[in-house]
Amino acid sequence: MNEQLALASNDTRMNLTGQILIAMPAMEDPYFSKSVILVCNHDADGAMGMILNHPLQINVGDLFEQLDMSCETDYQQERQVHFGGPVQVERGFVLHTPATEFNTTMELSDGLAMTSSKDILEAAARDEAPQDMFIALGYTGWSAGQLEEEIQANAWLNLPLTDHQQLHKLIFKLPNDDKLAWAMHQLGVDFATLSEVAGHA
Repeated sequence: MNEQLALASNDTRMNLTGQILIAMPAMEDPYFSKSVILVCNHDADGAMGMILNHPLQINVGDLFEQLDMSCETDYQQERQVHFGGPVQVERGFVLHTPATEFNTTMELSDGLAMTSSKDILEAAARDEAPQDMFIALGYTGWSAGQLEEEIQANAWLNLPLTDHQQLHKLIFKLPNDDKLAWAMHQLGVDFATLSEVAGHA
């Protein structure tokens, strides 16, 4: 177990795009405490991610109202809107399964894409958007080398999820309250004992 955690927490040479970050218990920043984050992009210029388990107190129906949009389906209106991170909180980002590309769609991996243009919400209002959607306001960003430094400082554990079905389960299917425990289970540790285990990794 310790060896697995050591590899997860200390190997910062890899590109973390598509991997999951899990905040360590010592993380006190209210934006990121107990957060589970999908790294959407990671390169020499920095990294961009989406918090997966911090819901906002609004649903898509509220968001449509703010955007002065009508929605034809109750199902879409009841979708939860999430806090993706503290950067550009006025802007929406949607993780979704592949479909007809929208204006600003970026393929993240096989079976997963991200769109930040309004047309995907317009499609959702017509019930023509992908069935699996994770809608968030804002995103999480790191400058060049910052994420690597934070991982070396034991602020995060990184979890590679090579099974796309598992990744989709985490993003689209699990209740928000279960995502942290589920991600920790994939590493084989319990969040309550993580601080002690990681300290000896």
